[in-house]
Amino acid sequence: MARMKFYVDNNRCISCFACQVACSSAHEVPVGINRRKVITLNDGVLGKEVSTTLACQHCTDAPCEQVCPVKCFYIREDGIVLHDKNKCIGCGYCLYACPFGAPQFPRDGAFGIKGEMDKCTMCAGGPEETFSHAEFELYGQNRIAEGKVPMCAAVCSTNALLVGDATEVSNVYRKRVMIRNANTTLKF
Repeated sequence: MARMKFYVDNNRCISCFACQVACSSAHEVPVGINRRKVITLNDGVLGKEVSTTLACQHCTDAPCEQVCPVKCFYIREDGIVLHDKNKCIGCGYCLYACPFGAPQFPRDGAFGIKGEMDKCTMCAGGPEETFSHAEFELYGQNRIAEGKVPMCAAVCSTNALLVGDATEVSNVYRKRVMIRNANTTLKF
C-alpha cells in the first residue's frame, strides 16, 4: 500500500496563507487552532525570506504515538497518523514529543486542563464511521475518502504544497531539483 506524505517546496511558497485558511475553514476548527501553519523566516530581510507551511508530517515512527499514555494515536495502513479525540486526556505529551509542533489544544484552563488534542488529519477524518455527522464534527471533512487531496494542497496556487504517495511526491521533488539545477548551470 502507498504511504501518504506531504512535501513543501520552500522555493515556491509565497506565504499567501491560503493553505492555513482553507484548512481551518474546511474543518471548522476553533479560533486559535491551526492544523497547518505558515511560517516566514527572515521576514523583511530582502533576499533572505523563506516561507514554509507546517503541519503534522504523518511520521513513519510517530513520536506522538509512542508517548501517548492512552494510545489515542494510530497509524493507518497508508501512513496517515490519526487520533481518537474520545480517548485523549489532554496530557500534552504528544505536544512535547512532536518536533513539528503539530498537536494543539483548544483551551488552557485551570490546573493545566487542555481539552482534547487537535492536529492535521491529512483530511482523512477519524475513527468514527466515514462520512458520519460525528466524524465531521470531531475531525472535519474526509477528503481522502472522497478521493480528493487534502484541502491545503488543493488550494495551493503555486503547487508548493504537494501530498500523495511518497514515491510520487519524491519523483516530483526530484524533477524540480533537476530543473532548478539545469537552469542555474545554463546561466552565463
